[in-house]
Amino acid sequence: MELGLAGKKALVTGSTKGIGRAIVESLLEEGAEVAICARSAEDVEQAIADLSEKGKVIGSAVDAGDSASLAAWVKSSIEELGGIDVYVHNTSAKGAKSLDAWENNFNVDLMSLLHAVEVAKEQLSDGGGLLLSIGTTAAAEHFGPGSGSYSAFKAAVTNWTLGQAQVLGKIGIRSNVVSPGPIFVDGGDWDAIKERMPEFYEATEAAHPGGVMGVVSDVANVVTFLASDRASHINGVNITVDGGFSKRVDY
Repeated sequence: MELGLAGKKALVTGSTKGIGRAIVESLLEEGAEVAICARSAEDVEQAIADLSEKGKVIGSAVDAGDSASLAAWVKSSIEELGGIDVYVHNTSAKGAKSLDAWENNFNVDLMSLLHAVEVAKEQLSDGGGLLLSIGTTAAAEHFGPGSGSYSAFKAAVTNWTLGQAQVLGKIGIRSNVVSPGPIFVDGGDWDAIKERMPEFYEATEAAHPGGVMGVVSDVANVVTFLASDRASHINGVNITVDGGFSKRVDY
């Protein structure tokens, strides 16, 4: 299926590893030009070196908790790419254990999204664009110990993003969310849990109807489709990518 992404301009945050990296790879493979960011300059440089053979990719080290820095990255990336068609909000500070860490999560997970959209929305609306946030099934269904701040702020991100379907939709911007369940990433959280808590890992995997966790490409494929012209009438939806792991029924 031709997705019509050749020449499209995309910005993806938290994009040197895991799901974010897979999204970038998928967009590049479809012909999009992509700007990436992460906290580590070394990781950004390495990702650009690894991915440049797939297409045009630029990037900078950015602390997403610093709204001014993130806004500057969005502005400069749009200028360097010559526009923007897709903004993927993937950055997250993960779980927090202290109140100070909760405040950091608030800035990284939620406020970075609001500041980015404020900078990008005028050009994102030029010809129709997509705002897409990465959520989590844990925002809608309790899962495991200590998910607290991660689930709470992902819930806020999901609610705000879907609400923008009614607001930004009036100026031609679609707003959607993709919510993964447990996704195995080499060197990621579930890889570590597999080593430290094998019984919990095995029980979680067994709770999937297919008996296996998803992988990053499962999420990236959905994001790439939503970024395409084939999804031009999909607006205001939260798509779950969890292989049937969650037990709720949505109407």
